[in-house]
Amino acid sequence: MSDPDARIRSLVRPQVREMQAYHVAEAGGLIKLDAMENPYPWPPALREKWLRALGAVRPNRYPDPEAGSLKALIREVFGIPDGVGLMLGNGSDELIQLLGLALGGADRSVLTPAPGFAMYRIIAGFTGMDYREVPLRRDDFGLDAEAMLEAVRRDRPTIIYLAYPNNPTGNAFDRAAVEAVIREAPGVVVLDEAYHAFCGESFVDDIGRWPNLLVMRTVSKMGLAGLRLGYLAGHPDWLAQLEKCRLPYNVNALTQESARFALEHIEVFEEQTACIRRDREALQSALAAMPAIRVWDSRANFLAFRVPPGKAPAVHRGLLEAGVLIKQLHGSHPLLEDCLRVTVGTPQENERFLENLGRIVDAVHASWRRTR
Repeated sequence: MSDPDARIRSLVRPQVREMQAYHVAEAGGLIKLDAMENPYPWPPALREKWLRALGAVRPNRYPDPEAGSLKALIREVFGIPDGVGLMLGNGSDELIQLLGLALGGADRSVLTPAPGFAMYRIIAGFTGMDYREVPLRRDDFGLDAEAMLEAVRRDRPTIIYLAYPNNPTGNAFDRAAVEAVIREAPGVVVLDEAYHAFCGESFVDDIGRWPNLLVMRTVSKMGLAGLRLGYLAGHPDWLAQLEKCRLPYNVNALTQESARFALEHIEVFEEQTACIRRDREALQSALAAMPAIRVWDSRANFLAFRVPPGKAPAVHRGLLEAGVLIKQLHGSHPLLEDCLRVTVGTPQENERFLENLGRIVDAVHASWRRTR
């Protein structure tokens, strides 16, 4: 086979060649606390009913291209206001990609606070958009409203992404600051509410106030990560343009039927998310009590925390050797130096994480104190 390097260099766009593919850690045999998933499986009786419901799906036929019945149920269950347009995607990632395809180009830019969700940067890159960041406040990861508004006026971004709550820090930005950005924005503002089930606040009822506001959500975090279903709500005129870039049949028949079934039993997932919120508080308290650890308040289903200087890789490695996988944030952004992120698991998983973290941190802390 001939060497493809020269052809790759001549055909693949430079922006793509310079990118790194998104890496997903191998989690086989580990307690998986790295990806903000709901740790609870479906109850056996519900699972049996779901499998029977899937038996009615005809895989030899294309799915409903508009997913009309599923959209209607999403509106009902999640309280999407009347008159607001709705578009479904293969997870939030596809919705971000559709925004980039419709609004992207060499003279267009994406603006977002940082650190933030990696896909904003990745998709901006391969849809030909400039990517620009405004650092969060160092002490509490809050939105620096003055700096953000200055960047909006200077850069005139086409798309502004605001994650509410923010990933990977877990905090919800000050509402007044968010509203100021929406008012000032010359383009669209996308409120990414991926963790709305754990937050208790939303901007979905405010869509009618601002024609440039889009609210994006996913059902992944509430217990349906394997379905890959996201939805975007906004003014119908905006969504009519975005629909032109959506490939037909992007939400498959099994996902449509599974999501419909799950939303008809939403009380099961609401109970699970309530457990996760309660356990989040207990986990945060336990982390705050450990020496040399700082943990931040979270409105999501995960916690970001900082360990002694230079010790994040060793702590992450030690947990991995103990069979616990969490996310290493250290090295991903200057504000996340020495930071790690843990998803809230079951009480048993949280206890296993805390036991091993305590043991590792005690050793690391003792070493850190001796070298100071």
